[in-house]
Amino acid sequence: MSVLSTALARIKPSPTIAMSSLASSLRQEGRDIISLSAGEPDFDTPDHIKAAAIAAIEAGKTKYTPPDGMPELKAAICDKFGRDNDLSYEPKHISVGTGGKQILYNALVASLNPGDEVVIPAPYWVSYPDMVLLAGGTPVIAETRAENNYKLTAKDLRAALSSATKWFIFNSPSNPTGAGYSEAELRALTDVLLEFPNVWVMSDDMYEHLAFDGFRFCTPAQVEPQLYERTLTCNGVSKAYAMTGWRIGYAGGPEPLIAAMRKVQSQSTSNPSSISQWAALEALTGPQEFLEDNNDMFVRRRNLVVTALNAIDGVTCPMPEGAFYVYPSIAGLIGKRTAKGQVIATDEDFAMQLLEEAGVAVVFGAAFGLSPNFRVSYATSDQLLKDACKRIAEFCASLE
Repeated sequence: MSVLSTALARIKPSPTIAMSSLASSLRQEGRDIISLSAGEPDFDTPDHIKAAAIAAIEAGKTKYTPPDGMPELKAAICDKFGRDNDLSYEPKHISVGTGGKQILYNALVASLNPGDEVVIPAPYWVSYPDMVLLAGGTPVIAETRAENNYKLTAKDLRAALSSATKWFIFNSPSNPTGAGYSEAELRALTDVLLEFPNVWVMSDDMYEHLAFDGFRFCTPAQVEPQLYERTLTCNGVSKAYAMTGWRIGYAGGPEPLIAAMRKVQSQSTSNPSSISQWAALEALTGPQEFLEDNNDMFVRRRNLVVTALNAIDGVTCPMPEGAFYVYPSIAGLIGKRTAKGQVIATDEDFAMQLLEEAGVAVVFGAAFGLSPNFRVSYATSDQLLKDACKRIAEFCASLE
């Protein structure tokens, strides 16, 4: 008799983590590998945030906190939601978890029953469908199209919703495409959601501050206040504040849902690291000027990568509004062969052969639910990006 849960058989390991691990293993073997697979800024955590963590350690703030976040951090999160998003929350409406992923997972575990459906636009962050499956729900994938810059339309959303839908998961700017929804585009979606009062909205705003070229970020409950009582607005400090390893995510939402998420967390991980919470408090309340400087670098890198990839025959790369990803199509390369005779039948074939022959690690589009594409994270140095794009171009040119 197997000791493993049958629920575990419904999910797969994270493909992004798997590709990053493979690239790391090849490096350890002495291979020259450039990894563009990890969704992690190459910037260091800002000094004032590190100093706050050190001060917390020296002050002995190393004990348990309330299971879903200390009062000081919850108050700062309330202020952040009011300042940045015009959303009014009290500490009882706030949950703090060990990273944004735990926040999403807690909400799904606390709310899904067998038969409940969760609508997820594709391409999607790789973990959304598997978290739904692990929580006992059913993912319903709503595909987007390249001609809409991989943004969901009102028509597509309406077609995906049903009486069985419990959640709609929304992510802007998007991982993996970087696509950001304007207020008008988001309004079209919230108008549809008003027609389905049984549907809750899970808005993953992790890339909120990574917005470029005048793109103005907005979130569903901000655009349509009538959705406030059935929206969980999720965020964290990982991406914009270069704090991926600190593991702090948070959300604002209706008190009954937050209380249910607290119950889940109290019986799983309990509180996030106290030191990470003090660092996150400084991130949200301290100097913010560095965000603009970082974005300037991301814009330069984005433009470099988009220009280089669009110069490759068979590759088409849209210009994203935010985050630090691009999601080029390789429709023009499917069916070709490598110099070693390997057929590129899928985008997974492309990614694996690119890694093997050119030493560049990317994540194949099937992992995000929409093919034939691949995702590049440009959160690395200009020189590495130039070298990687040169290798990608040479590999594509070698295909027959």
